[in-house]
Amino acid sequence: MSTPSQPECDRLLVLEIRGQAGLHARWRELTADEHAAAVAALREVAAGRADLLAQAAGIMFGASEGQLDEPLMRQAAQLCRDAGADVALIPAWIEEGRRRRTDALRPPSGAPRRIRPGQHPPGRGG
Repeated sequence: MSTPSQPECDRLLVLEIRGQAGLHARWRELTADEHAAAVAALREVAAGRADLLAQAAGIMFGASEGQLDEPLMRQAAQLCRDAGADVALIPAWIEEGRRRRTDALRPPSGAPRRIRPGQHPPGRGG
């Protein structure tokens, strides 16, 4: 999983893999030539790192569940699988993608509370 101990170059490579997969994904089924080109590009970027292809696939899959771009991200994740992702690692990364989506949707801890009409903010009388 992406932790402070994961080398920065691995994190950057995962971002590049995710970008390449997203670049090749379409809102329709890919042609055989498009699929072959996408898989070849991902294999080149990943340089044999099946673990990083799995990380990219799992995060895209988990983070997009229930979102408008889910079909597009599923296709991008499948391209990573087809490029040689280690399928045994994908489920853990799907969970990480879900966690990241949940965290991204959570308001910042310092965000003001929403005040309903007729309700007074704390400490302001009323």
